[in-house]
Amino acid sequence: MVMIKNVLFSAAAAAVLMATGAQAFDSGSSSSLVRGQGQPAAQTQQASLPTELNREVAPTRALVPDPTEEKPGTITIDTKNRYLYLSLEGGQAMRYDVGVGRDGFGWQGRAYIGRRAEWPTWTPPAAMLKRRPELPRTMVGGIANPLGARAMYLYNGHGDTMYRIHGTNEPDTIGQAVSSGCIRLLNDDVVDLYERVKVGAPVVVL
Repeated sequence: MVMIKNVLFSAAAAAVLMATGAQAFDSGSSSSLVRGQGQPAAQTQQASLPTELNREVAPTRALVPDPTEEKPGTITIDTKNRYLYLSLEGGQAMRYDVGVGRDGFGWQGRAYIGRRAEWPTWTPPAAMLKRRPELPRTMVGGIANPLGARAMYLYNGHGDTMYRIHGTNEPDTIGQAVSSGCIRLLNDDVVDLYERVKVGAPVVVL
């Protein structure tokens, strides 16, 4: 199984992100952009970080008894306790630590994985750009991209929900409520989850 190193930003790394305009889904964390420091709005940002700023972060996943009672292949997100469960055969589940939506951005309901992407491009939604006009309109995939190594796009009967299950370039936010509603995992964990699920997999958000 592919192992992907997650990135923990030092002060120097935060400076690099300020220069490139990266921000992990409008989190408001300590590495947030300073307003006005982004590149021109129409420009596509290149994602890159010096490799010496990287360090390994241990994956959080663990095989546990399945508490969800969902059928195998179902993803259940416990937003209160900040866990994602993938139900497996035999009453087991793979559990991952996650970051969830902050106050006012949490949500509940059922969805399904409508598409999947490796090292996805990030396009902030219009509502986020209204709140954060300094964000880039598009950021190509890479180690500094807020979507991280993988993304699974959540759809329902009305189409794209605009929520994703994705990796992160801010591993310290795992276990916290900081996002605009998307569910984030460590890059190593999201790669593992990505390899276990397919398009059409049901998703339950509690």
